[in-house]
Amino acid sequence: MKLKFLLSLCLAATLTASAQGYKDGVEYFKAGQYENAQELLERNLNDPSTDKATAYYYLGAIALHEKDYATAKSDFDKGLASNPNSALNKVGLGELALMQGDAKEAQSLFDEAKKINKKDASVLTAIGRAYFNADPVKYAEIIDKYDTQAYKANSKNPDIFMLRGDRAALNKDWGEVNANYDNAILYSKTMPEAYVKYANVIFNVNPASAITKLEELLAVNPTSALGQRELAEKYYQNDQWAKAAQAYGDYINNPNHFKSDEVRYSVLLYYGKHYDKSLSLAQKILTSDPNNFQLRRIEFLNLVDMEKYPEAEKAAQTFFALNDPKAKFSSNDYSKYAEVLQELGNDSLAIIQFEKAIEVNPEKTDLYKALSSAYNSIKNYDKSLEIFRTFVEKDGSNINDIVTLSQRYQNVAATSEPGSQKKNDAMDSALVTIDRVIATVPTNPIPVRNKARMYLVKYDNQPSQEMVDTYNKALELLDSDPANKEKRVEDYKEAYSMIASFYISQRDIPNAKIYYEKVYELDPTNQALRDYIDKMK
Repeated sequence: MKLKFLLSLCLAATLTASAQGYKDGVEYFKAGQYENAQELLERNLNDPSTDKATAYYYLGAIALHEKDYATAKSDFDKGLASNPNSALNKVGLGELALMQGDAKEAQSLFDEAKKINKKDASVLTAIGRAYFNADPVKYAEIIDKYDTQAYKANSKNPDIFMLRGDRAALNKDWGEVNANYDNAILYSKTMPEAYVKYANVIFNVNPASAITKLEELLAVNPTSALGQRELAEKYYQNDQWAKAAQAYGDYINNPNHFKSDEVRYSVLLYYGKHYDKSLSLAQKILTSDPNNFQLRRIEFLNLVDMEKYPEAEKAAQTFFALNDPKAKFSSNDYSKYAEVLQELGNDSLAIIQFEKAIEVNPEKTDLYKALSSAYNSIKNYDKSLEIFRTFVEKDGSNINDIVTLSQRYQNVAATSEPGSQKKNDAMDSALVTIDRVIATVPTNPIPVRNKARMYLVKYDNQPSQEMVDTYNKALELLDSDPANKEKRVEDYKEAYSMIASFYISQRDIPNAKIYYEKVYELDPTNQALRDYIDKMK
C-alpha cells in the first residue's frame, strides 16, 4: 500500500513537470521567444498531459512567424485532427489565409472559430492578433472591432491587455505599453509573459524596476521557467554576477530548463569565482559535447584561476585545437595561456601567445607590459625596452611604470658594449627617466637609491663620486624618518657598503672602515664582516 502511494506521488510529480513544460512553451511563445517556445512544445508534444490541439496551434503560429506556410498548415491541421472543436487552430488557419492574401477565406475561418467558442474573449483576441500579425496598420480598424468585442465579452481577460500593449509598443508609446501589461498582471497575477514583456520594456531605462517586476513574478509563480530564466538574465545584464549565478542555479534545477543555458550557468559561476562548481559543470557537459567552444574556454580559464597550471596547459591545447568557424579566440584567451606558460617556466612560448593577444586587441595596453616582462625574463633587453616604450606611449603611464622604464633602459645599458654609443644613449635615457621619478616623489629614497645603482652601470661596475653623492642623498631621505632604521635596514646597508667600496677603490681605508662599521652596527652577527674590518689597514 505504501509503495503504491509513493509510486502515485512520483507519477503525479512527473505529470506536473510535463504539464508545466507544455505551459512553459506557451508562455515563451506569448513572451515573443519563439525558438525557446518551439523547443519546449516539441519536447512535451507526446506527453499524455499535453493538450495537443493547443500545442499544435502554437507550433503552427511559430511556423507562420517564420513564413513557413506549409509547416504552419500542417500543424494547424494536426491540431484540428486532435480536437476538431479547437477554435484556436481555426484562427491559425485564418491567419495563414490572411498571410497568403485570401481575406475572404480568413474571415470564413474566423467565423467558424467564433461559432465553436461563442463570445469567448480569448478567441476574439486571438482573431484580433491574427490581423495584427498580418498587417497592424492595414487592419487597424478590424483589430479595434475585435478588441471591443473581446472587452465586452470579458473586460478582465488579460489577453486583451497583452495585445493592446503590443500594439502600443509598435508605436513606441511606452507609457501605454506598460499600463496595459500592468492591467494584464492585475487580472492574472501569475501570467509570466506580462511580467517579462514589462521588464524588457523598462530594463534599459530602469534596470532595478525591471528586476523588481520579475522578482514579483517569481513570488507568485515560483516554478515558471520563463520567469526564472529572465530574472537570471536581467541580473547578468545588470552585472549582478552573484545574483545571476544564484538565479541561474535555481533555473537549472527546473526540469524545463534548456540544456544550452547550462553553459551560461557555468560561465556565470566562473565570473562569480565559484571555480570548482563552474569547472565541474563544464566538464560534465563536455562529456556529451566535447567540442563546445565556450565550455572548453571556461574549463581552461577555471584551471588557470585555480592555479592548476599543468592541467591548464593541457586544457589550453585542447581548446586552441578546436576548429569552430563561428567562434573566435579572444585576446584574453591568448594572454591567459601566456600566463600559464610563464608559470611553467616557458617564457619563449609565452611571448608567442602575448603577441597573438596584441594582434587581436592592440588597444589593450596591459598586454604590452606583460610582453615586455616576458622578453625581460629571457634577457632580450632590447625587445623588452622597445615593447615597454610602446606601452608607455599608449597608456600615459603612472609613476611605477616610469620606474620600470628606467630599469629597462638600465638593462640595455648594462648588457651593451662598454663605451659604445648604444650603452651611452641607454644610460643617459635611464638617468633622465629616473630623474622624472625623483621629481615626482622627491621625498622617496628608493628612486634616489635606484639612480645611485645606475652610476655603477654607467662606469662598468666601478664606484664613482657620482654614485657616492647619490647614495648620500638617499641616506638623507632615509634619515628623515627614524622608523626607516628598522623598516629599510637593507637600504641602509647597501648605501653604506657601496660608499665603503668607493673609498676602498680610492685607497682611503679610514673612511672605508667608518662605513663598514655602520654596516656592522646594523648587522652585528656578521662575523665575516667583523673579521674583514679588523684586518683593514
